[in-house]
Amino acid sequence: MSLSLLLATVLVFSLGVAHSYLGERYILIRLFRRADLPELFGSDLFTRRTLRFAWHLTTVAWWGCGVLIFMAARSAGPVSRATLGGALGGTFLVSALVTLVGSRGRHLAWPVFLAIAAASWFGLR
Repeated sequence: MSLSLLLATVLVFSLGVAHSYLGERYILIRLFRRADLPELFGSDLFTRRTLRFAWHLTTVAWWGCGVLIFMAARSAGPVSRATLGGALGGTFLVSALVTLVGSRGRHLAWPVFLAIAAASWFGLR
C-alpha cells in the first residue's frame, strides 16, 4: 500500500471538511446577511440554497477524487474500470442528492448529475 497515496487521501478528505465547515462559518453566513442578493423565483431563498449546495458540491467532488486515490493506494496495479465506475457513479449520485435536497428539486442540475451517475456506473462495469 502506498503511504504517499494514503497521505493524499487523508489530506483531500481533511481539505473537504475544512472547506465545508469554514465556508459555512466565515463566507456563506456572512454573504447571506447581505440584503442585496439576487431574487430568483420571487425571493432570495433559491439563491441562498443554490450558493450553499454549490459550495458543498466542491467538497463532494474532492471526496470523490479522494476515493479514487484511496482505491489506487490499495491496488497493486491499475484501478479497474468497475472501480472507476463505482467511484465516479457514487460521486455523481451524491452530487445529485445534494443538489436535489439543497434546492428542493428546483435546480435542474440534479437530474443531469443522476444521469451522469448512471452512465458512469453502467458504462464502466
